[in-house]
Amino acid sequence: MAKTDNGNQILTETRWVAALVIPFLVAAFVILYIFPQETERLFAWKIQPSMSAMMLGAAYAGGIYFFTGVLRSKQWHKVKVGFLPVTAFASLLGIATILHWDRFTHGHISFIAWAGLYFTAPFIVLAVWLRNRNQDSGQMNAQDAVIPYPARLIMGAFGFATLAISLFLFLQPAIMIGVWPWTLTPLTARVMGAMFALPGVVGLGIAFDMRWSAANIILQSQGFSILLILVAAIRAWRDFDWANPASWIFIGGLGLMVISIITLTISMQAKQNGHDQK
Repeated sequence: MAKTDNGNQILTETRWVAALVIPFLVAAFVILYIFPQETERLFAWKIQPSMSAMMLGAAYAGGIYFFTGVLRSKQWHKVKVGFLPVTAFASLLGIATILHWDRFTHGHISFIAWAGLYFTAPFIVLAVWLRNRNQDSGQMNAQDAVIPYPARLIMGAFGFATLAISLFLFLQPAIMIGVWPWTLTPLTARVMGAMFALPGVVGLGIAFDMRWSAANIILQSQGFSILLILVAAIRAWRDFDWANPASWIFIGGLGLMVISIITLTISMQAKQNGHDQK
């Protein structure tokens, strides 16, 4: 039975959640990405080395980009793919907080904000996704472009592989610490696991929705985040163990992802423009 189109609107509560989350993300981005060596004084816990702090900051920058897109968009289907990845990311960070409670700076304003955010955000973000999801009929319109099946298959495979890495980081941090390109602790390993879960669920979400308009914003946010991670890697060059092949795989993999996102975006935008001119 075909779904009925209920208007494809972004509900008011969804916009409110986006507006409330953005200031937290901006503050965390500034602390972690601009002042990565000051986390003991400014953040919820001391993060070392700087690369771990900046990578988390880059993830928050991607979140700022995405939730700004939620505020600016008029159609739910253009942002819906991003909500379950955010739910997975926030859920794992909430669990990591409980598992490593003693590592945090209790009483610090940043910790209070951190705990308040990650003990509530998984439920709130999932709730607005559930409330808003019936707004999308899942149907193509004449102006939209179809993501080619091979591209969606690749993104699905990437999502599956990235989720596997996420689970290893979260469930077996000791093993992953031994092979990671820079020094991790059990807590930062699990934080990395949360960060890898985000693009993993994004990849699977895009694989199951052929509409370019449904993928565009979340892919832009992911591309922006990855670019910042690459810049962070240059800034934190000495944090990497360059004798470890994983360092080169990490940098090369991120570079390939950026190139793939740019290539797909250019290709799909050309397709979109072709539809618009008909």
